[in-house]
Amino acid sequence: MADDLEQRLSEVRARIAAAARSAGRDPDEVTAIVVTKFQPLDLVTRLHALGVRDFGESRHPESRDKAAALPDATWHFIGQLQTNKARQVARYADAVHSVDRAGLVEALAGQDVDVLLQVDLGTGERGRGGARPGEVPGLAEQVLDAGLRLRGVMTVAPVGVPPAAAFAALRMVSDRVRAVAPEASWISAGMSGDYEEAVAAGATHLRIGSAITGPRPTA
Repeated sequence: MADDLEQRLSEVRARIAAAARSAGRDPDEVTAIVVTKFQPLDLVTRLHALGVRDFGESRHPESRDKAAALPDATWHFIGQLQTNKARQVARYADAVHSVDRAGLVEALAGQDVDVLLQVDLGTGERGRGGARPGEVPGLAEQVLDAGLRLRGVMTVAPVGVPPAAAFAALRMVSDRVRAVAPEASWISAGMSGDYEEAVAAGATHLRIGSAITGPRPTA
């Protein structure tokens, strides 16, 4: 099992590097965040031993407990975040990728945390969260006014939209955000099924789960 995990990790890293080179990019520009939600701590520690330092989680307090066990890793909170849990999450998360509304910005204000704005590129269905593209520059201004570190943007490719088209659209939103905050260069996009398209579109951070970890455990 450990050998399988190492092999999957190696294969994904090789595919990321190949995708980056094909796009004329330096593979070192791309950070693979291994998504470990629902996975046991044992698997997380094995990944850590294999050199993984960026982990993605989306459930509090599960993410809190894992972060406490591996404090030298970088913890990315990538799921929808309730306003009343925002300050708790900011105590252990290094980055929150899912900021999508003014109330959440207010709840995080003054916290030592990196912030990404989640963008909804779908047709108006809000099930996965995210601000509409036209709302994002104004939300970026609010993040800056709140004293938070605005790092960039994030999206989940909508169902029914080709991933390459979604990631190209996100790149345009990123350009608009950088007009407000030039240093906000992170583009968090791409998951297990579409991360190579995300790299081609300029993603700097990929959120990859099962392609590395294997299937999620059953309840």
